[in-house]
Amino acid sequence: MPALITVKQFCDEYGISRSTAYRLRDRHEVPHVKIGRAVRIRRADAENWYASLVESAAND
Repeated sequence: MPALITVKQFCDEYGISRSTAYRLRDRHEVPHVKIGRAVRIRRADAENWYASLVESAAND
């Protein structure tokens, strides 16, 4: 598995829209890396973000 994924891959894997992905990025909820003009998300950061959703849902 690659360490970095594209925004499209992030959206496909977690079932979210592109605008939601960029909103998460802009709010610093999902850290990102810019390589030139390309935005990449570390797979570990994506997994941590998802785990935090599951954890907060369990606490509700």
